[in-house]
Amino acid sequence: AFLIVSFIIITLWVGKPMETIFKNIQEGISDNAGWFFVLVSNVFLFFCLYLGFSKFGKIRLGGKEAEPEFGLGAWFAMLFSAGMGIGIIFWGVAEPMHHFLHPPRGLDGDPDALAQQAMGFSFLHWGLHAWGIYALVGMALAFFAFNRKLPLTIRSVFYPLIKEKIHQWPGDLIDVLAVLATLFGLATSLGLGVQQVSSGLNYLLGVPDTVTTQVLLIGGITLIATVSVVMGLDKGVRRLSELNIGIGAIFLIFTIAVGPTLYILDSFIQNTGYYVQNFFDLSFWTESYKPEDTSGWQNSWTVFYWAWWISWSPFVGMFIARVSKGRTIQEFVMGVLLVPSLLTFLWMTAFGGSGLWVYMNQTPEIGTQITENVSTSLFLLMDQFPLSTIASAVGVVLVINFFVTSSDSGSLVIDSITAGGKLDAPVGQRIFWALTEGGVAAVLLIGGGLTALQTAAITTGLPFAFILILMMFSLYKGLKNEYSRSIQKEKDTDRENYENRLKEMIQKRIGNTKNSEK
Repeated sequence: AFLIVSFIIITLWVGKPMETIFKNIQEGISDNAGWFFVLVSNVFLFFCLYLGFSKFGKIRLGGKEAEPEFGLGAWFAMLFSAGMGIGIIFWGVAEPMHHFLHPPRGLDGDPDALAQQAMGFSFLHWGLHAWGIYALVGMALAFFAFNRKLPLTIRSVFYPLIKEKIHQWPGDLIDVLAVLATLFGLATSLGLGVQQVSSGLNYLLGVPDTVTTQVLLIGGITLIATVSVVMGLDKGVRRLSELNIGIGAIFLIFTIAVGPTLYILDSFIQNTGYYVQNFFDLSFWTESYKPEDTSGWQNSWTVFYWAWWISWSPFVGMFIARVSKGRTIQEFVMGVLLVPSLLTFLWMTAFGGSGLWVYMNQTPEIGTQITENVSTSLFLLMDQFPLSTIASAVGVVLVINFFVTSSDSGSLVIDSITAGGKLDAPVGQRIFWALTEGGVAAVLLIGGGLTALQTAAITTGLPFAFILILMMFSLYKGLKNEYSRSIQKEKDTDRENYENRLKEMIQKRIGNTKNSEK
């Protein structure tokens, strides 16, 4: 709390120059550590896939007798709401359009090839890599909390490496980094979301789209999120998550129905195939051979995303862990990686693909309008279809709902970490962290807008990436030990059963012998 409050005071005290400072920090980290983010994001994904399909895949989170607390529908709803939420609504239209108009790799102006590449990179940023990072943290937390009965907090994951020191200063340091990463990663999402709400209200009601409006919106929506936090996981967060999925599904179906329906369905299949076919090419591309004066695209996009997902991973990972007890490792990996990714791809195709279709077939000026003000992109797209005002209103409601679910679930996670892993910490502490999240998001918007939000994610994502590397080794060690114990237990059970059967046979033989003698 001291570190966070110090950051808020310094940002407000320095004022306007903080925007330049944030920009320089972002460029410095991206230029020098971009390769590292690309490498570790791939390592985390492949590690999770290995665990899912290895001998460890049958291990059940919570033990052999554990059963899932939530049904598949509720589980997927909470995964998707916590993992993507605001971001996918904010960037769903704007990102493919930006990659189309400012292609990362030139393709001689062929519009079809440029559109395909734009969708491929959008899938890369929102697909398996993001969920691989979340799956790693969620799996590690769930395993050590439910199988080893350790507190549900980041430090517990490192028990195989540092043993009882998780309860001393090394454990404290790990949890402090986790709280900072979570808070600033979450503040990035909340800042993006409130920009879009402000643009939507300006479009619908003429409300001024200013930083003041955005700060007031953060205050109001944070209060709603605080009420949800007080209600807890089952009554507050789960119901809002399911409501989000319901509204989101209606919004998605509406867009597919009133938009270029056949184009969306065709391109969804083709985009997914392109992503799979070019997976390794896209995943390991680092802009190495682009001239220095023309590079920098990746810093603003891929590197930012990988850092954002890493900084957000304690929050999403712990939330996933809390709702995943009773799943096997294989079920967990496949569920967390595949289902949310496919839903994200469909969303990106419906909204981003429709934006590209409108640009290429109807209204070319929409491209410039979207790139000039990203937060208006959803409403500019809805303008091209019937019932645009109603659709835009639903979009605003959806963003607000995702804002609330991100904030309240994030508050519960930070609350759990700072309470030493307790699942039901004092209500006052929950309120404190919910209000702090809103405060940090507001200060970042005041101190530098989108650049400040991106800098916050990258700056906290870098040190926490090293925590995730150690987490990977610790989880492997823990699973290996669990597997050995389960094998030994099976052998002991088999031996005991064999001995019992042998005794029964001997006793039966003795009985038969006595009968013969008689």
